[in-house]
Amino acid sequence: MITSLAASKAYAATQKGLGIGDAGMSLSDSKAPTQGGFGDILKSAMTDAVKASKTAEHTMAAQVAGKAELVDVVTAISAAETSLETVMAVRDQVISAYQEIMRMPI
Repeated sequence: MITSLAASKAYAATQKGLGIGDAGMSLSDSKAPTQGGFGDILKSAMTDAVKASKTAEHTMAAQVAGKAELVDVVTAISAAETSLETVMAVRDQVISAYQEIMRMPI
């Protein structure tokens, strides 16, 4: 289950990746990104989740071969799990929003 802290960290990382929400900037100073959008955010989240999973797999293989510490394996698996939970939480919210839109009377 994703915690509120993990969700807020993912949100902050997304904002930082888009270059918005920097400290010291007011709303009037911030500019909307000229390119990208929701699809790019989803693509980035999926890419990060896949990258974290591959890193965890490589770290597990290195530990089995005796080239990595168990702490590194646990850390990599935890990072992969967190990124996957974030993607699943976003997916659930998108599905919920779609269902809500479909229930609206026309």
